Amino acid sequence: MFKPTVLSAALAAALFNPLASNAADDQELAAIRAQIRDMKQSYEARLQALEQRLQDAQAATAQAQNAALAAAPAVAAAAAAAPATGNAFNPNISLILGGTYANLSQDPQQYRLQGFLPAGGEAGPGRRGFNLGESELTMAANIDPMFSGQLTFALSGEDTVGVEEAFVQTRALANGLNIKAGRFLSSVGYLNNRHAHTWDFVDAPLAYQAFLGGQYKPDGVQAKWLAPIDTLVEIGVELGSGASFPGNDRNKNGFGAAALYAHVGDDIGASGSWRAGLSLLRTGAANREFGDPSEHGGNLSAFSGRSRMLILDAIYKWAPNGNPAQQNFKLQGEYLRRHESGELTSSVASGASAGSYDSTQSGWYLQGVYQFMPNWRAGLRYDKLASNTPSIGLADPFPLLAGYSPSRRSVMLDYSPSEFSRLRLQFARDGSRPGAVDNQIFLQYIMSLGTHAAHAF
Repeated sequence: MFKPTVLSAALAAALFNPLASNAADDQELAAIRAQIRDMKQSYEARLQALEQRLQDAQAATAQAQNAALAAAPAVAAAAAAAPATGNAFNPNISLILGGTYANLSQDPQQYRLQGFLPAGGEAGPGRRGFNLGESELTMAANIDPMFSGQLTFALSGEDTVGVEEAFVQTRALANGLNIKAGRFLSSVGYLNNRHAHTWDFVDAPLAYQAFLGGQYKPDGVQAKWLAPIDTLVEIGVELGSGASFPGNDRNKNGFGAAALYAHVGDDIGASGSWRAGLSLLRTGAANREFGDPSEHGGNLSAFSGRSRMLILDAIYKWAPNGNPAQQNFKLQGEYLRRHESGELTSSVASGASAGSYDSTQSGWYLQGVYQFMPNWRAGLRYDKLASNTPSIGLADPFPLLAGYSPSRRSVMLDYSPSEFSRLRLQFARDGSRPGAVDNQIFLQYIMSLGTHAAHAF
């Protein structure tokens, strides 16, 4: 029984071993196939995700580009039209500080230009002793591509604040034309549109004091054309309210003053340049009051009528090869002629009276300033006025208007440690009053703080 059993077991093992081996191989292959299938599905899913992300990114980029192109005109228009915000207000701000010490041999309260109708408080040498000069606070900025604006406050030593200038102007109209509106220093003559801190002497020429009240600054509009050629050719016209001396407030519509001027200039070689001009000013006055400082009774007189003025100006500048750093020189002069006609009223103790008034008066100055070494300059100036004898249809003799020819001689020396500071010593012999020469000594400082625009030629 043993042998058949063993044989049966051997036969069974021989028969079933191949079947078991085949079953194991099939399971392994199935597992491998399953892994490959899973990996394939995983990679396909990842590839699809990457392809979807790429498509989404490309679509977003295209959409953004299209939106930017579509919005560009609107953004540009909005930027041009948008008003300035608080953070966008960033003007150039400058402050001019000045002061003087004056030693005067004659009483400044009795100062007058003999033979001329008084122009108000702008004439004369000022007070004796230490004086805080007129300080200037200026703010200027571009408003938009078409306009710019400027505001200048004048702070006097008498604790008053006035508006020196407040205007808007175009930045660049076609063919050299520009327009300014507001209050501004008129461009008649040469010195008039220069602020006082840029003057070469402590005070204004006598002709400016007598005929323009120091400076003529109208409220109005100015149009100026600069020819697009190498030679300087400038033509301008101004229309104003007429409230500035030699006019006054006449409570009328329209314009009360008009000015017309032309300036030409050019270079002379590599070292010289020049400019010359002709200006006409027309205005009027209604009850322009004045008093005689030599009279203590407080009697007032007034002028009503027309005022016409002619101004000729010229300046020559020299600097070696156009470089003014070491040495430079300038010669400057102006001639002013004024004709006034109308009615003169006089208020005296015996009562008021009125009569005709007609006068033709003139004045001029000539000055030269030489920078003989860096930072140091010396200058000479001569002033002359001719009042002539006005025609007055009144019995009142008006001693203030008796014919006379005031004159003045001035010499100055100044030192500028930098372009922002200047110290000046000036001596003058002022013969504005008959029989009384006023010997004047001035010490002056001028300091500039902040950004300041370049000065004109």
